[in-house]
Amino acid sequence: MTTPPTHVVFDLGGVLIDWNPRHLYRDLIPDEVERERFLEEVVGQPWNRKQDAGRSIAEANAELIARFPQHRALIEAFYGQFDRMMKGAIEGTVAILHELGDTGVPLYALSNWAAETFPIAQRRFDFFDRFDGMLISGREMMRKPETAIFELLCTRFDPEPGATVFIDDHEDNITAAHALGFHTVHFREPDQLRNALVGWGLLPPG
Repeated sequence: MTTPPTHVVFDLGGVLIDWNPRHLYRDLIPDEVERERFLEEVVGQPWNRKQDAGRSIAEANAELIARFPQHRALIEAFYGQFDRMMKGAIEGTVAILHELGDTGVPLYALSNWAAETFPIAQRRFDFFDRFDGMLISGREMMRKPETAIFELLCTRFDPEPGATVFIDDHEDNITAAHALGFHTVHFREPDQLRNALVGWGLLPPG
């Protein structure tokens, strides 16, 4: 019989925070085709992941500007105007976070986020004090879906995978957590998350 979970781990971007580079670049690159090409071919995930794993913004910008000097201003905007990529909190998920915290459920954050930009999010949003612990990839020099960052979560704090729900909007992170024994929710929207947590008895029905 599966043990009901007692702890909950939240991703941040895409789960609690509506973060998307398009929120910024819609203004900077009005043409959709040109914008999507820039986001895919210039500041795409292969580049961004290295900052999530601890590379400095200065080094990241220098590398990309050397390759795409014609896009210097747009490249520098990625981190220079980072706050504009965060449209706001995903209020339905924030409400769930508060409900869980109010009932005493231990709460943690595990996020792929550059160390230099994470303080921007901390200053803007007031829900971070609900977490009993946070693991930010850029500070730890490792990132999801690497096994090591999940193991660090469990050793630094107290959640056991079999007693913990892990919530994330990326399938590769969910797959990695599930393989380690976590209960998982591949986040799509707050009501779907709420229903899953009700099913585990972490939130009341209705």
